[in-house]
Amino acid sequence: MTKIPLVGGHQITPDQLGFTLIHEHLRTETDGVRFQWPHLYDDRRQFDRAVEEVTNAMKHGVRTICDPTVLGLGRDARFMEQVVKESGAQVVAATGLYTYRDLPHYFENRSIDFMADLFVRDITLGIQGTSTKAGFIKFATDEPGITPGVEKVIRAAARAHRKTGVPIITHSHAHNSSGLDQIALLEEEGADLSHVVIGHVGDTDNLEYLITVLKRGVFIGMDRYGLDIYLPTERRNQTVVSLIEQGYADQLLLSQDACATIDWFEPEEITAMVPNWSMSYIPETILPALKASGVTDDHIHRMTVENPRRLFDQ
Repeated sequence: MTKIPLVGGHQITPDQLGFTLIHEHLRTETDGVRFQWPHLYDDRRQFDRAVEEVTNAMKHGVRTICDPTVLGLGRDARFMEQVVKESGAQVVAATGLYTYRDLPHYFENRSIDFMADLFVRDITLGIQGTSTKAGFIKFATDEPGITPGVEKVIRAAARAHRKTGVPIITHSHAHNSSGLDQIALLEEEGADLSHVVIGHVGDTDNLEYLITVLKRGVFIGMDRYGLDIYLPTERRNQTVVSLIEQGYADQLLLSQDACATIDWFEPEEITAMVPNWSMSYIPETILPALKASGVTDDHIHRMTVENPRRLFDQ
């Protein structure tokens, strides 16, 4: 039976995932800045915000949070363990590498298999010397498309996936068809597309593109609710409703890509730009709105409980 590792060292089965948010961040930081200028960071605020976010989500029925914070986003397993210990949340950590274009210099002259072996190490031995093992693999493509550096990461992710069986959850750019490019490379490397999530495609309501992606057999992430700067909530909801009406409820996953804290902007700027961006926006606001549009309890159960179970079940 498949065992899913949780932050803190415990394991659960896919049936124990429950209501799962597939793409949220306990903390997002620019790698290296903290090491050079630690005075820029308020550790207590970051911790309190992360605990508050996951606790509020749990109060609204969320049971598990998948956190795709990896190298490039400031992954810190010890911070995650502290948040889990305080909140009691079930959190699944990731391995992988987040870049839109270039590789960190360390990896430029090292092989794809070398990188893949590091991902496998996180999955099998643990992250950063902790008891927390990675439960899935993350990589990204964005506006630049698949650059040579990004291609190397995708191939490494696919090879680590083949060795371990853990799923892949991606970041894609919804307006340049990069999800299809990701699929092509993953398929070339022999990945099992039924255990792949093409992330952030919910940033578009181009149904032709979305259905083309879905027909490849992957899950898709309708996973940026609250980020109305990319697509307003009403259009996101209508897209979900339309895809359900066309029979794709079994391939949709819901989330917000919410960062309890993120150092890319000042906190007040984030609040002004995206006031609804939180880990509880879906259970508190979106699910009632979808129900009002005709989405059934069974559809919601599939998107929030059954589909995550199938994604992780090997």
